[in-house]
Amino acid sequence: VTAVSPKIIEISSDISINEGGNVSLTCIATGRPDPTITWRHISPKAVGFISEDEYLEITGITREQSGEYEGSASNEVLGIDPQFPIFPTDPPYISDAKSTGVPVGQKGILLCEASAVPSANFQWYKDDKRLAEGQKGLKVENKAFFSRLTFFNVSEQDYGNYTCVASNQLGNTNASMILYGES
Repeated sequence: VTAVSPKIIEISSDISINEGGNVSLTCIATGRPDPTITWRHISPKAVGFISEDEYLEITGITREQSGEYEGSASNEVLGIDPQFPIFPTDPPYISDAKSTGVPVGQKGILLCEASAVPSANFQWYKDDKRLAEGQKGLKVENKAFFSRLTFFNVSEQDYGNYTCVASNQLGNTNASMILYGES
C-alpha cells in the first residue's frame, strides 16, 4: 500500500459571528493512512490542541475565543497546516475619554480608548472639522484599542471641544472631550 501525504480538501472559511453565538468549523482531509485532524486556537492564552476531530463546535462564543484557528491534517508521512480566523463581532464601545487641562506652551494629550472586534478605526474632530494626520503641532497615534491626540505646544487656539469617532464595519460611536486651559 502506497503512503499518501495528507491533503486538506475542505476547511471552513473566515466567519464573523456575534458574541454568544455558536460556530461549527470543518476540516476534511484525504491521505493514506487516514490523517488525524487537530484544531488549535492561535492565541497567547491557548494551550495545546482544543479538538481532535474533523468538526470543531464552539457554543456561546466569548471575546477570548475570537481570533485565528488552525486546522491540521497529519499522518506518518507529512503534516499540513492551513489557518483561518474567526471573529466574534462587536461594534466599537468607547471605554475612556477624559477632558484634559493644559497650560499654554505645554504638551497636551487627549486619549480615546475603545473596545471593538474587529478593532476600531479612529478619527478626531475639533468642532465639526476633521483633524488631519500631519497637521502642524499635532500627532495622531492610532492603535488597535486606543487613539492618542498629542499637542506638542498648546496654544489658546487649541482649546475647545474635540470628538473621537471609533468605527468598524459593524457601526461607530463617538465621545467628546475638552482641552482647556490651566494656570
